[in-house]
Amino acid sequence: MVVESEAVSVPVLDVQCFAHEIGDVVTVSSSPRRLSQVRVSDLISAELSASQLDITCSEKVSDVETIESAILEFVPSIRSGSFADIGHRRYMEDEHIRIDDLSAELGSVFKFPKPSAFYGVFDGHEGPEAAAYMRRNAMRIFFEDVNFPQTSEIDNIFLKELENSLRKAFHQADLALENDCSVSTFSGTTALTAFVFGRLLMVANVGDCRAVLCRKGKAIDMSQDHKPTYPSERRRFEELGGYFDKGRLLNHDLSVSRALGDWYLKHSWGSPSPLISEPEFQHLVLTEEDEFLIIGCDGIWDSISSQCAVSLVRRWLRRHDDPEKCAKDLVLEALDRKAIDNLTALIVCFSSLLAPKQKQGCRLSAEALCSLRNHLERSANR
Repeated sequence: MVVESEAVSVPVLDVQCFAHEIGDVVTVSSSPRRLSQVRVSDLISAELSASQLDITCSEKVSDVETIESAILEFVPSIRSGSFADIGHRRYMEDEHIRIDDLSAELGSVFKFPKPSAFYGVFDGHEGPEAAAYMRRNAMRIFFEDVNFPQTSEIDNIFLKELENSLRKAFHQADLALENDCSVSTFSGTTALTAFVFGRLLMVANVGDCRAVLCRKGKAIDMSQDHKPTYPSERRRFEELGGYFDKGRLLNHDLSVSRALGDWYLKHSWGSPSPLISEPEFQHLVLTEEDEFLIIGCDGIWDSISSQCAVSLVRRWLRRHDDPEKCAKDLVLEALDRKAIDNLTALIVCFSSLLAPKQKQGCRLSAEALCSLRNHLERSANR
């Protein structure tokens, strides 16, 4: 179910991106900023001070009762769009889910702050079975089987319970892929999920899908690709006996160090396996400066940088304010850049970027202006 709400217009900066250059050039930032795990109390302190707009890891501060009680209220107005394309592959192995009104989808049994929303991208490999299983069973996996926490206010306790619930959901999904006879032991999938509860944005990621937030035109990566190019992830992987060759698992056509499924690999390593299903989390408190979130499979990010994707989508939204069209245009842009993989893009808007229409005045022809001038001169000479 997709529910659109009336958006609120906010001022924006013009950002330029050279759309067909791999070394993307933008006017606001040379590279996207990356988030580390952020404490709720740190986020609140950051929002209370204009000089601390950028999100960083900081020292502990005293606990708070709720996020909303500590900062000025901003209510996201959520709209989203999505588009997927097979690209140049023989088979489509991507799946995704998009729910703008989670409370309406789940019913009165679940209690969340409003707005509440749920998004997910599942990028399958070695067959579509694992990704299709995740899409088909997502609501049960993430909400019904794990005693998903409920609350009317977002506080530290809820955040901890939310992470524990999502961690359990990813683990149980991994085990389900091992035991379901409809899923090949060779099939696996990456998974990125994003949740909005009131002003809280929570992202949980396993693999190399990516979520990127636009904050006043600047890209903020809300997830880390689990690839050997990520030094700490490669170190973790190799310490458990795994190894890469030219960016892929040696003797296997797999480029990620975390995934759901792939049990033929996990069994071959024994326990503990370096290929794990443990998600990494990043969360923040949304402000009026947070404009939209892009979620895409690795096929998007192999050909478009985080900052350039943000710049392109921001420009398109200012023209027509249509996230569905933006998602399609982003996929087409990746295809223009010679992307060969399956392609999936989701755009989640938190406010409207549509440029306000200029007031149109009355225009007079040259003949009318001359006539008016003569009339005024005659009136002045009387």
